[in-house]
Amino acid sequence: MVGVASIRSDEQTTHHARSTTRATLLGIVAALAGLMFGLDTGVVSGALPFIATDFHLSSRTQEWIVSSMMAGATFGSLLAGNISARFGRTGAMMGAAVLFLLGTFACAFAPAPAILIVGRVFLGLAVGIAAFAAPLYISEITVESARGAMISFYQLMVSLGIFLAFLSDSLLSGGGHWRWMLGIMAVPATLFLLSVLYLPHSPRWLMIQNRKTQARRVLNLLRSDEEVAAAELSDIEARLQQGTDKGRGSALFWRNGNFRRSVFLGMILQVMQQLTGINVLMYYAPRVFEAAHFGTSAAVWATTLVGLTNMTLTAIAIVFVDKWGRRPLLILSCVIAAASMGGIGLILWTGAQSFGAQLALVGCVLLFVAGFAIGEGPLVWTLCSEVQPTRGRDFGIGCSTVTNWAANCLVSNTFLSLMAAVGSAGTFILFAVLNGAFIIVTLAFVPETKGVSLETIETNLLSGKRLRDIGR
Repeated sequence: MVGVASIRSDEQTTHHARSTTRATLLGIVAALAGLMFGLDTGVVSGALPFIATDFHLSSRTQEWIVSSMMAGATFGSLLAGNISARFGRTGAMMGAAVLFLLGTFACAFAPAPAILIVGRVFLGLAVGIAAFAAPLYISEITVESARGAMISFYQLMVSLGIFLAFLSDSLLSGGGHWRWMLGIMAVPATLFLLSVLYLPHSPRWLMIQNRKTQARRVLNLLRSDEEVAAAELSDIEARLQQGTDKGRGSALFWRNGNFRRSVFLGMILQVMQQLTGINVLMYYAPRVFEAAHFGTSAAVWATTLVGLTNMTLTAIAIVFVDKWGRRPLLILSCVIAAASMGGIGLILWTGAQSFGAQLALVGCVLLFVAGFAIGEGPLVWTLCSEVQPTRGRDFGIGCSTVTNWAANCLVSNTFLSLMAAVGSAGTFILFAVLNGAFIIVTLAFVPETKGVSLETIETNLLSGKRLRDIGR
Protein backbone atom coordinates (compact mmCIF):
# COMPACT_ATOMS: atom_id res chain seq x y z
CA MET A 1 0.00 0.00 0.00
CA VAL A 2 0.91 3.48 -0.43
CA GLY A 3 2.52 4.76 2.31
CA VAL A 4 3.16 8.05 4.18
CA ALA A 5 6.38 9.98 5.48
CA SER A 6 6.53 9.74 9.21
CA ILE A 7 8.86 12.58 10.28
CA ARG A 8 9.75 12.98 13.93
CA SER A 9 10.58 16.43 15.24
CA ASP A 10 13.97 16.72 16.94
CA GLU A 11 12.92 18.98 19.80
CA GLN A 12 13.76 17.14 23.01
CA THR A 13 12.74 18.59 26.34
CA THR A 14 13.13 17.49 29.92
CA HIS A 15 9.71 18.84 30.75
CA HIS A 16 7.08 16.10 30.86
CA ALA A 17 4.50 18.25 29.15
CA ARG A 18 1.27 17.13 27.67
CA SER A 19 -0.57 18.46 24.66
CA THR A 20 -3.75 20.35 25.33
CA THR A 21 -7.04 19.22 23.85
CA ARG A 22 -6.58 21.92 21.24
CA ALA A 23 -3.27 20.44 20.04
CA THR A 24 -4.88 17.01 19.72
CA LEU A 25 -7.83 18.42 17.77
CA LEU A 26 -5.54 20.34 15.44
CA GLY A 27 -3.53 17.15 14.87
CA ILE A 28 -6.74 15.31 13.96
CA VAL A 29 -7.67 18.08 11.51
CA ALA A 30 -4.26 17.79 9.84
CA ALA A 31 -4.70 14.00 9.73
CA LEU A 32 -7.67 14.54 7.39
CA ALA A 33 -4.96 14.82 4.75
CA GLY A 34 -4.39 11.11 5.33
CA LEU A 35 -8.09 10.47 4.80
CA MET A 36 -7.92 12.29 1.46
CA PHE A 37 -4.78 10.32 0.58
CA GLY A 38 -6.58 7.03 1.20
CA LEU A 39 -9.82 8.05 -0.53
CA ASP A 40 -8.10 9.06 -3.75
CA THR A 41 -5.88 5.97 -3.63
CA GLY A 42 -8.79 3.56 -3.27
CA VAL A 43 -11.58 5.12 -5.32
CA VAL A 44 -10.18 4.27 -8.76
CA SER A 45 -10.30 0.54 -8.03
CA GLY A 46 -14.08 0.24 -8.17
CA ALA A 47 -14.58 2.93 -10.80
CA LEU A 48 -12.09 1.61 -13.35
CA PRO A 49 -14.16 -1.28 -14.79
CA PHE A 50 -17.05 1.07 -15.54
CA ILE A 51 -14.75 3.79 -16.94
CA ALA A 52 -13.17 1.19 -19.23
CA THR A 53 -16.61 0.11 -20.48
CA ASP A 54 -17.90 3.66 -21.10
CA PHE A 55 -14.79 4.85 -22.92
CA HIS A 56 -13.92 1.45 -24.52
CA LEU A 57 -10.42 1.63 -23.05
CA SER A 58 -7.49 -0.66 -23.71
CA SER A 59 -5.57 -2.14 -20.81
CA ARG A 60 -2.70 0.26 -21.54
CA THR A 61 -4.95 3.32 -21.22
CA GLN A 62 -6.36 1.94 -17.96
CA GLU A 63 -2.80 1.64 -16.65
CA TRP A 64 -2.16 5.29 -17.50
CA ILE A 65 -5.35 6.38 -15.72
CA VAL A 66 -4.29 4.57 -12.57
CA SER A 67 -0.59 5.42 -12.65
CA SER A 68 -1.06 9.10 -13.56
CA MET A 69 -1.87 9.83 -9.92
CA MET A 70 1.37 8.18 -8.83
CA ALA A 71 3.31 10.21 -11.40
CA GLY A 72 1.72 13.38 -10.02
CA ALA A 73 2.51 12.30 -6.47
CA THR A 74 6.15 11.68 -7.38
CA PHE A 75 6.45 15.21 -8.73
CA GLY A 76 4.43 16.62 -5.81
CA SER A 77 6.71 14.99 -3.26
CA LEU A 78 9.72 16.55 -5.02
CA LEU A 79 8.12 19.99 -4.67
CA ALA A 80 6.71 19.46 -1.17
CA GLY A 81 9.84 20.33 0.79
CA ASN A 82 10.30 23.71 -0.89
CA ILE A 83 6.59 24.55 -0.72
CA SER A 84 6.45 23.62 2.97
CA ALA A 85 9.58 25.64 3.74
CA ARG A 86 8.35 28.73 1.90
CA PHE A 87 4.63 28.80 2.74
CA GLY A 88 4.57 26.75 5.91
CA ARG A 89 3.05 23.34 6.56
CA THR A 90 -0.46 24.82 6.64
CA GLY A 91 0.17 26.69 3.39
CA ALA A 92 1.25 23.44 1.74
CA MET A 93 -1.85 21.65 3.03
CA MET A 94 -4.04 24.50 1.78
CA GLY A 95 -2.55 24.17 -1.69
CA ALA A 96 -3.06 20.40 -1.55
CA ALA A 97 -6.72 20.88 -0.57
CA VAL A 98 -7.31 23.13 -3.60
CA LEU A 99 -5.63 20.57 -5.86
CA PHE A 100 -7.81 17.81 -4.37
CA LEU A 101 -10.93 19.76 -5.38
CA LEU A 102 -9.66 20.64 -8.86
CA GLY A 103 -8.64 17.04 -9.51
CA THR A 104 -11.94 15.66 -8.23
CA PHE A 105 -14.04 17.89 -10.49
CA ALA A 106 -11.83 17.19 -13.51
CA CYS A 107 -12.23 13.43 -12.99
CA ALA A 108 -15.96 13.49 -12.28
CA PHE A 109 -16.82 15.59 -15.36
CA ALA A 110 -14.12 14.24 -17.68
CA PRO A 111 -15.49 14.06 -21.26
CA ALA A 112 -12.55 11.96 -22.41
CA PRO A 113 -9.80 9.74 -20.94
CA ALA A 114 -7.16 12.48 -21.44
CA ILE A 115 -9.03 14.86 -19.11
CA LEU A 116 -9.44 12.05 -16.60
CA ILE A 117 -5.68 11.50 -16.64
CA VAL A 118 -5.06 15.25 -16.12
CA GLY A 119 -7.44 15.20 -13.15
CA ARG A 120 -5.61 12.23 -11.67
CA VAL A 121 -2.31 14.09 -12.04
CA PHE A 122 -3.79 16.98 -10.01
CA LEU A 123 -4.88 14.50 -7.35
CA GLY A 124 -1.38 13.03 -7.34
CA LEU A 125 0.20 16.45 -6.84
CA ALA A 126 -2.14 16.98 -3.89
CA VAL A 127 -1.30 13.61 -2.37
CA GLY A 128 2.45 14.10 -2.78
CA ILE A 129 2.36 17.51 -1.07
CA ALA A 130 -0.10 16.54 1.68
CA ALA A 131 1.70 13.27 2.51
CA PHE A 132 4.83 15.30 3.28
CA ALA A 133 3.34 18.37 4.99
CA ALA A 134 0.64 16.86 7.21
CA PRO A 135 2.78 14.36 9.20
CA LEU A 136 5.48 17.02 9.55
CA TYR A 137 2.92 19.49 10.90
CA ILE A 138 1.56 16.92 13.36
CA SER A 139 5.05 16.13 14.61
CA GLU A 140 5.76 19.82 15.19
CA ILE A 141 2.64 20.68 17.18
CA THR A 142 2.55 17.66 19.50
CA VAL A 143 4.88 16.87 22.39
CA GLU A 144 7.23 13.87 22.35
CA SER A 145 5.00 11.70 24.54
CA ALA A 146 2.05 12.02 22.13
CA ARG A 147 3.88 12.27 18.82
CA GLY A 148 4.04 8.56 18.00
CA ALA A 149 0.32 8.06 18.61
CA MET A 150 -0.61 11.05 16.46
CA ILE A 151 1.59 9.95 13.54
CA SER A 152 0.09 6.46 13.84
CA PHE A 153 -3.37 8.03 13.78
CA TYR A 154 -2.47 9.71 10.50
CA GLN A 155 -1.49 6.34 9.01
CA LEU A 156 -4.73 4.82 10.27
CA MET A 157 -6.66 7.62 8.52
CA VAL A 158 -5.01 6.59 5.24
CA SER A 159 -6.30 3.04 5.71
CA LEU A 160 -9.74 4.35 6.70
CA GLY A 161 -9.84 6.45 3.53
CA ILE A 162 -9.06 3.43 1.35
CA PHE A 163 -11.80 1.41 3.06
CA LEU A 164 -14.39 4.19 2.71
CA ALA A 165 -13.52 4.58 -0.97
CA PHE A 166 -14.01 0.85 -1.53
CA LEU A 167 -17.31 0.96 0.40
CA SER A 168 -18.56 3.93 -1.60
CA ASP A 169 -17.64 2.19 -4.85
CA SER A 170 -19.53 -0.91 -3.72
CA LEU A 171 -22.70 1.04 -2.94
CA LEU A 172 -22.60 2.78 -6.32
CA SER A 173 -21.50 -0.22 -8.37
CA GLY A 174 -25.02 -1.51 -9.00
CA GLY A 175 -25.72 1.23 -11.53
CA GLY A 176 -22.15 1.65 -12.72
CA HIS A 177 -22.10 5.27 -11.51
CA TRP A 178 -18.38 5.88 -11.86
CA ARG A 179 -18.75 9.68 -12.09
CA TRP A 180 -20.48 9.68 -8.71
CA MET A 181 -17.76 7.41 -7.33
CA LEU A 182 -15.13 9.99 -8.31
CA GLY A 183 -17.23 13.11 -7.71
CA ILE A 184 -18.32 12.28 -4.17
CA MET A 185 -14.70 12.85 -3.13
CA ALA A 186 -15.49 16.58 -3.37
CA VAL A 187 -17.30 16.37 -0.03
CA PRO A 188 -14.29 15.33 2.11
CA ALA A 189 -12.03 17.57 -0.02
CA THR A 190 -14.19 20.60 0.83
CA LEU A 191 -14.22 19.59 4.50
CA PHE A 192 -10.44 19.34 4.45
CA LEU A 193 -10.07 22.75 2.77
CA LEU A 194 -12.35 24.47 5.31
CA SER A 195 -10.64 22.72 8.23
CA VAL A 196 -7.14 23.76 7.16
CA LEU A 197 -8.25 27.41 7.34
CA TYR A 198 -8.34 27.05 11.14
CA LEU A 199 -4.86 25.56 11.50
CA PRO A 200 -2.18 27.92 12.84
CA HIS A 201 1.35 27.73 11.48
CA SER A 202 3.58 25.32 13.37
CA PRO A 203 5.77 27.02 16.02
CA ARG A 204 8.94 25.46 14.59
CA TRP A 205 8.30 26.88 11.12
CA LEU A 206 7.52 30.29 12.64
CA MET A 207 10.83 30.22 14.47
CA ILE A 208 12.66 29.33 11.26
CA GLN A 209 11.02 32.43 9.77
CA ASN A 210 12.20 34.54 12.75
CA ARG A 211 8.60 35.12 13.87
CA LYS A 212 9.24 34.42 17.54
CA THR A 213 6.25 36.37 18.90
CA GLN A 214 3.82 34.37 16.78
CA ALA A 215 5.58 31.13 17.68
CA ARG A 216 5.19 31.92 21.38
CA ARG A 217 1.49 32.69 20.88
CA VAL A 218 0.88 29.39 19.08
CA LEU A 219 2.76 27.37 21.71
CA ASN A 220 0.74 29.04 24.48
CA LEU A 221 -2.37 27.74 22.73
CA LEU A 222 -0.99 24.23 22.28
CA ARG A 223 0.64 23.49 25.63
CA SER A 224 -0.71 22.95 29.13
CA ASP A 225 0.73 26.19 30.55
CA GLU A 226 2.91 29.13 29.57
CA GLU A 227 5.97 27.83 31.44
CA VAL A 228 5.99 24.66 29.41
CA ALA A 229 5.50 26.65 26.22
CA ALA A 230 8.37 29.01 27.09
CA ALA A 231 10.70 26.08 27.81
CA GLU A 232 9.85 24.43 24.49
CA LEU A 233 10.33 27.71 22.63
CA SER A 234 13.79 28.07 24.17
CA ASP A 235 14.64 24.51 23.16
CA ILE A 236 13.56 25.15 19.54
CA GLU A 237 15.63 28.33 19.47
CA ALA A 238 18.69 26.51 20.82
CA ARG A 239 18.34 23.77 18.21
CA LEU A 240 18.11 26.32 15.43
CA GLN A 241 21.21 28.11 16.69
CA GLN A 242 23.10 24.82 16.54
CA GLY A 243 22.40 24.76 12.79
CA THR A 244 20.30 21.60 12.65
CA ASP A 245 17.79 23.23 10.30
CA LYS A 246 20.14 24.77 7.72
CA GLY A 247 19.40 22.24 5.02
CA ARG A 248 22.65 20.29 5.22
CA GLY A 249 21.08 16.96 4.27
CA SER A 250 22.30 16.84 0.67
CA ALA A 251 25.78 18.07 1.62
CA LEU A 252 25.96 15.41 4.33
CA PHE A 253 24.88 12.80 1.81
CA TRP A 254 27.78 13.55 -0.54
CA ARG A 255 30.48 13.74 2.11
CA ASN A 256 29.41 10.99 4.52
CA GLY A 257 29.35 7.40 3.31
CA ASN A 258 27.59 6.17 6.46
CA PHE A 259 24.69 8.54 5.87
CA ARG A 260 24.47 7.34 2.27
CA ARG A 261 23.99 3.79 3.62
CA SER A 262 20.92 4.82 5.62
CA VAL A 263 19.46 6.75 2.66
CA PHE A 264 19.93 3.78 0.33
CA LEU A 265 18.43 1.42 2.92
CA GLY A 266 15.34 3.63 3.08
CA MET A 267 15.07 3.67 -0.70
CA ILE A 268 15.51 -0.11 -0.97
CA LEU A 269 12.80 -0.68 1.64
CA GLN A 270 10.41 1.56 -0.30
CA VAL A 271 11.09 -0.24 -3.59
CA MET A 272 10.54 -3.61 -1.92
CA GLN A 273 7.30 -2.36 -0.35
CA GLN A 274 5.91 -1.55 -3.78
CA LEU A 275 7.15 -4.85 -5.24
CA THR A 276 5.09 -6.79 -2.68
CA GLY A 277 2.08 -6.29 -4.96
CA ILE A 278 -0.09 -4.40 -2.47
CA ASN A 279 -1.01 -1.60 -4.83
CA VAL A 280 -1.88 -4.10 -7.53
CA LEU A 281 -4.70 -5.17 -5.23
CA MET A 282 -5.58 -1.65 -4.12
CA TYR A 283 -5.90 -0.38 -7.71
CA TYR A 284 -6.86 -3.49 -9.67
CA ALA A 285 -8.57 -5.79 -7.14
CA PRO A 286 -11.82 -6.03 -9.13
CA ARG A 287 -9.82 -7.12 -12.19
CA VAL A 288 -8.13 -9.82 -10.12
CA PHE A 289 -11.49 -11.11 -8.83
CA GLU A 290 -12.99 -10.95 -12.34
CA ALA A 291 -10.12 -13.17 -13.49
CA ALA A 292 -11.57 -15.71 -11.05
CA HIS A 293 -15.00 -15.34 -12.68
CA PHE A 294 -16.57 -12.95 -10.17
CA GLY A 295 -19.26 -10.64 -11.54
CA THR A 296 -18.38 -6.93 -11.65
CA SER A 297 -20.55 -6.01 -8.64
CA ALA A 298 -19.37 -9.02 -6.62
CA ALA A 299 -15.76 -8.15 -7.45
CA VAL A 300 -16.22 -4.61 -6.12
CA TRP A 301 -17.80 -5.88 -2.89
CA ALA A 302 -14.95 -8.35 -2.43
CA THR A 303 -12.59 -5.40 -2.84
CA THR A 304 -14.36 -3.67 0.05
CA LEU A 305 -13.35 -6.59 2.28
CA VAL A 306 -9.75 -5.90 1.23
CA GLY A 307 -10.02 -2.31 2.50
CA LEU A 308 -11.66 -3.38 5.77
CA THR A 309 -8.94 -5.96 6.41
CA ASN A 310 -6.21 -3.45 5.66
CA MET A 311 -7.67 -0.89 8.06
CA THR A 312 -8.24 -3.36 10.88
CA LEU A 313 -4.81 -4.98 10.74
CA THR A 314 -3.08 -1.58 10.46
CA ALA A 315 -4.72 -0.61 13.75
CA ILE A 316 -3.52 -3.86 15.34
CA ALA A 317 0.03 -3.27 14.07
CA ILE A 318 0.06 0.18 15.69
CA VAL A 319 -0.73 -1.44 19.05
CA PHE A 320 1.96 -4.14 18.88
CA VAL A 321 4.88 -2.59 17.00
CA ASP A 322 6.53 -1.27 20.20
CA LYS A 323 5.91 -4.54 22.04
CA TRP A 324 7.02 -7.18 19.53
CA GLY A 325 9.67 -5.21 17.65
CA ARG A 326 10.22 -4.25 14.02
CA ARG A 327 12.18 -7.22 12.69
CA PRO A 328 9.91 -10.03 14.00
CA LEU A 329 6.78 -8.30 12.68
CA LEU A 330 8.41 -7.52 9.35
CA ILE A 331 9.66 -11.09 8.85
CA LEU A 332 6.26 -12.52 9.81
CA SER A 333 4.63 -10.07 7.41
CA CYS A 334 6.89 -11.15 4.54
CA VAL A 335 6.27 -14.86 5.17
CA ILE A 336 2.48 -14.38 5.20
CA ALA A 337 2.60 -12.19 2.08
CA ALA A 338 4.81 -14.64 0.14
CA ALA A 339 2.64 -17.65 1.05
CA SER A 340 -0.65 -15.91 0.25
CA MET A 341 0.61 -14.49 -3.07
CA GLY A 342 1.75 -17.98 -4.00
CA GLY A 343 -1.70 -19.26 -3.09
CA ILE A 344 -3.38 -16.66 -5.31
CA GLY A 345 -1.13 -17.66 -8.20
CA LEU A 346 -1.89 -21.37 -7.79
CA ILE A 347 -5.66 -20.79 -7.55
CA LEU A 348 -5.65 -18.66 -10.71
CA TRP A 349 -3.51 -21.30 -12.45
CA THR A 350 -6.21 -23.94 -11.79
CA GLY A 351 -8.85 -21.65 -13.33
CA ALA A 352 -10.83 -20.90 -10.13
CA GLN A 353 -14.03 -22.19 -11.71
CA SER A 354 -15.70 -23.56 -8.58
CA PHE A 355 -17.31 -21.57 -5.79
CA GLY A 356 -14.87 -23.14 -3.33
CA ALA A 357 -11.92 -21.94 -5.40
CA GLN A 358 -13.38 -18.43 -5.48
CA LEU A 359 -13.73 -18.42 -1.69
CA ALA A 360 -10.16 -19.65 -1.37
CA LEU A 361 -9.00 -16.81 -3.64
CA VAL A 362 -10.76 -14.21 -1.49
CA GLY A 363 -9.22 -15.81 1.60
CA CYS A 364 -5.70 -15.64 0.13
CA VAL A 365 -6.16 -12.01 -0.92
CA LEU A 366 -7.36 -11.04 2.56
CA LEU A 367 -4.51 -13.01 4.14
CA PHE A 368 -2.01 -11.14 1.97
CA VAL A 369 -3.49 -7.77 2.92
CA ALA A 370 -3.43 -8.76 6.58
CA GLY A 371 0.22 -9.80 6.31
CA PHE A 372 1.16 -6.57 4.55
CA ALA A 373 -0.72 -4.41 7.06
CA ILE A 374 1.12 -5.79 10.11
CA GLY A 375 4.59 -5.15 8.75
CA GLU A 376 5.53 -4.36 5.17
CA GLY A 377 3.13 -1.41 5.12
CA PRO A 378 3.56 0.68 8.29
CA LEU A 379 6.99 -0.56 9.43
CA VAL A 380 8.79 0.48 6.26
CA TRP A 381 7.85 4.11 6.96
CA THR A 382 8.73 3.77 10.65
CA LEU A 383 12.17 2.37 9.87
CA CYS A 384 12.86 4.96 7.17
CA SER A 385 12.32 7.66 9.78
CA GLU A 386 14.30 5.97 12.56
CA VAL A 387 17.49 5.11 10.68
CA GLN A 388 18.16 8.64 9.39
CA PRO A 389 20.49 10.90 11.44
CA THR A 390 19.20 14.24 12.73
CA ARG A 391 21.01 16.47 10.26
CA GLY A 392 19.86 14.41 7.30
CA ARG A 393 16.42 13.21 8.36
CA ASP A 394 14.37 15.48 6.10
CA PHE A 395 16.63 14.70 3.14
CA GLY A 396 16.65 10.94 3.80
CA ILE A 397 12.89 10.72 4.25
CA GLY A 398 12.41 12.89 1.18
CA CYS A 399 14.46 10.42 -0.88
CA SER A 400 12.42 7.53 0.52
CA THR A 401 9.13 9.27 -0.30
CA VAL A 402 10.06 10.05 -3.89
CA THR A 403 11.32 6.48 -4.36
CA ASN A 404 8.05 5.09 -3.00
CA TRP A 405 5.92 7.05 -5.44
CA ALA A 406 8.20 6.37 -8.41
CA ALA A 407 8.13 2.61 -7.72
CA ASN A 408 4.37 2.80 -7.15
CA CYS A 409 3.96 4.49 -10.53
CA LEU A 410 6.09 1.86 -12.27
CA VAL A 411 4.19 -1.09 -10.78
CA SER A 412 0.72 0.36 -11.40
CA ASN A 413 1.68 1.36 -14.96
CA THR A 414 2.81 -2.14 -15.94
CA PHE A 415 0.55 -4.57 -14.02
CA LEU A 416 -2.10 -5.18 -16.69
CA SER A 417 0.61 -5.50 -19.35
CA LEU A 418 2.44 -7.98 -17.12
CA MET A 419 -0.75 -10.02 -16.67
CA ALA A 420 -1.21 -10.07 -20.44
CA ALA A 421 2.38 -11.17 -20.98
CA VAL A 422 2.82 -13.90 -18.33
CA GLY A 423 -0.77 -14.56 -17.27
CA SER A 424 -2.60 -13.89 -13.99
CA ALA A 425 -1.10 -16.91 -12.26
CA GLY A 426 2.45 -16.13 -13.33
CA THR A 427 2.12 -12.51 -12.20
CA PHE A 428 1.14 -13.42 -8.66
CA ILE A 429 3.75 -16.16 -8.38
CA LEU A 430 6.31 -13.50 -9.34
CA PHE A 431 5.03 -11.31 -6.49
CA ALA A 432 5.34 -14.30 -4.14
CA VAL A 433 9.02 -14.64 -5.10
CA LEU A 434 9.60 -10.91 -4.53
CA ASN A 435 8.02 -11.11 -1.06
CA GLY A 436 10.37 -13.99 -0.32
CA ALA A 437 13.29 -11.79 -1.37
CA PHE A 438 12.06 -9.16 1.10
CA ILE A 439 12.71 -11.68 3.90
CA ILE A 440 16.37 -11.90 2.82
CA VAL A 441 16.66 -8.09 2.71
CA THR A 442 15.20 -7.85 6.22
CA LEU A 443 17.55 -10.47 7.66
CA ALA A 444 20.62 -8.95 6.01
CA PHE A 445 20.09 -5.21 6.47
CA VAL A 446 17.17 -4.18 8.68
CA PRO A 447 18.03 -3.27 12.30
CA GLU A 448 15.83 -3.80 15.36
CA THR A 449 15.06 -0.29 16.64
CA LYS A 450 12.46 -1.07 19.30
CA GLY A 451 13.23 0.83 22.51
CA VAL A 452 16.44 2.32 21.09
CA SER A 453 16.90 6.10 21.13
CA LEU A 454 17.42 7.95 17.88
CA GLU A 455 20.70 9.25 19.28
CA THR A 456 22.01 5.69 19.78
CA ILE A 457 20.93 4.65 16.29
CA GLU A 458 22.62 7.74 14.83
CA THR A 459 25.86 7.16 16.78
CA ASN A 460 26.02 3.53 15.65
CA LEU A 461 25.27 4.42 12.04
CA LEU A 462 27.87 7.18 11.78
CA SER A 463 30.49 5.05 13.55
CA GLY A 464 30.30 2.53 10.70
CA LYS A 465 28.40 -0.37 12.32
CA ARG A 466 26.63 -2.77 10.00
CA LEU A 467 23.13 -1.55 9.18
CA ARG A 468 21.43 -4.50 10.85
CA ASP A 469 23.41 -3.80 14.05
CA ILE A 470 22.81 -0.04 14.42
CA GLY A 471 19.95 -0.68 16.85
CA ARG A 472 22.19 -2.54 19.31
